[in-house]
Amino acid sequence: MSGLTLVYTGNGKGKTTASLGLSMRALGHNQNVGFLQFMKGSKDYGEVKFATMLRNFTLVQSGQESFVSYEFPDPIDIKMAQEGLELARKWFEEDTFDLVVLDELLVAVAFKLVSVAQVIDLVKQKPPRLNLVMTGRYAAPEIIEIADTVTEMTELRHAYQRGVQAKEGMEF
Repeated sequence: MSGLTLVYTGNGKGKTTASLGLSMRALGHNQNVGFLQFMKGSKDYGEVKFATMLRNFTLVQSGQESFVSYEFPDPIDIKMAQEGLELARKWFEEDTFDLVVLDELLVAVAFKLVSVAQVIDLVKQKPPRLNLVMTGRYAAPEIIEIADTVTEMTELRHAYQRGVQAKEGMEF
């Protein structure tokens, strides 16, 4: 059976959460999951802590703990995003995962840490059986075009707008 390419995008909350839910489903079927986070480096995320409790689940972060500047990304942010892309390519070559999630890759593209062309080239290298999920705001039309399924999360209201701060278990 052929694997699918999914995109979770939009300004609403839930892109990473949806990809983690899909990961849980895959793990429930004893599948191997590779979860690569772009532009994230904090070990305080709940999913990073949870990943240490799971088997068949590999989580790697390819980013700093600090936010990335859209106008003036630090060269280390570009380097780390490029290294993340290379790791994804390596995972594709090794072909040991059933599901690979490239979390926040679409933001890395929008911030010009990686190019649309690089992502399209990567998707073309995907093993045929592999399910691939790419998440993040600002999905480029060219990436949307090559995906089998595209889901756009739409924010109707967010607690942060009322002054509610992120808290453990509800990272936003």
